[in-house]
Amino acid sequence: MHESRLKWLLTGAMLNSIGTSFIWPLTTIYMHNALGKSLTEVGVILLMYSIANVIGSYISGRLFDQLNPQLLTLLGVGVSGLAMATLIFLHGWPAYPIGLVAIGFGTGWIITQVNSLGTTIHSKDGRYVFNMLYFMQNLGVVFGTSLVGFVYDISMSLLFVITTVLYVLLFIVVAVYYKVPALAKRRKPDGAKQLVRLPKANNWVIYTFFFTLVIIWIMYEQWVSNLSVYMTGMGIPMRNYSLLWTLNAGLIVIFQLILNRLAHYMKNIYIQVYAGIFFVAISFVTLMFAHDYMHFILAMVILTMGEATAFPAMPAIINELTPVAVKGKYQGLLNSWASFGKAIGPLFGGLVIEGLSYSWLFLIAAIANFGLLILNLIIVHLKRNETEVY
Repeated sequence: MHESRLKWLLTGAMLNSIGTSFIWPLTTIYMHNALGKSLTEVGVILLMYSIANVIGSYISGRLFDQLNPQLLTLLGVGVSGLAMATLIFLHGWPAYPIGLVAIGFGTGWIITQVNSLGTTIHSKDGRYVFNMLYFMQNLGVVFGTSLVGFVYDISMSLLFVITTVLYVLLFIVVAVYYKVPALAKRRKPDGAKQLVRLPKANNWVIYTFFFTLVIIWIMYEQWVSNLSVYMTGMGIPMRNYSLLWTLNAGLIVIFQLILNRLAHYMKNIYIQVYAGIFFVAISFVTLMFAHDYMHFILAMVILTMGEATAFPAMPAIINELTPVAVKGKYQGLLNSWASFGKAIGPLFGGLVIEGLSYSWLFLIAAIANFGLLILNLIIVHLKRNETEVY
């Protein structure tokens, strides 16, 4: 079978997403409160998690183009599943951070395999495939983040029992339904390994997207890390900050459904990227004037419109701009660059806040995103007509 069945690919994406979203919201709180580590130490562990994620994404993407994707996906699921299972019994120090770094590697590996397998589906429009993958990953976040607080209050071990069961289910789904031949068998009959050179225009657009993802994620991570301190400092309870993320994931699900409808009418997919970057920029402008919870809700709604529009469009465009022989490599690079931005985001924000202020951080983030919008408009305008679509 030359295509992954989309429904099983989407099921796998959701199971992986639920599993990881049981872990990331708790890491800072658990390590700081239960394990007694400073926020700096927690920051270093999160940086190591992200670096492991980058390495997993990169290696996974390179191997997708050479080896059997089903076996590669099983390997990634196995690494994450074993780490989760070990954490049931050992979740003190240093077992927890070691397990977390292993999960980071496995997560990057799995997401890249799932996105790369998405490029093998030709019965549906590429934009639809990546919108649906993004939709299901966020549906997983809705389930995970809404349940995690309740489970955490009962027992940390129970949390890892549930995630281990999820990865066992994912392993079964991959073993039964992800039968895609290795790229060597998908290539032209002569099987010769061609050196693939992308047209210069394609490289310009693709690497502009990679740069854009790094900057957007550096700024986006301020919401994930430093904004909780900013909001609680204003007297807004932690649970209200957590609710913003449930709102975020729920809105992404709604916006994706709307986008899938609009895709038939909006033929220029680059408009999604422009609109997305614009909304992310406006969300930081809104934060500059946010002094009550309703303003933070408004800023989160605008941010979500941005990410739901831009983030699934970029892998879909990169899929169009890359030939079969290197699709996995470029989907892996996409995840790696995004993970790199996530890795340095909290540290960047911390330095700006300590050196200047939160207001300056929001201003810098807004200016940076408007700059990205102008950069993308210029590069795509100059290069798009010269690009080759595969």
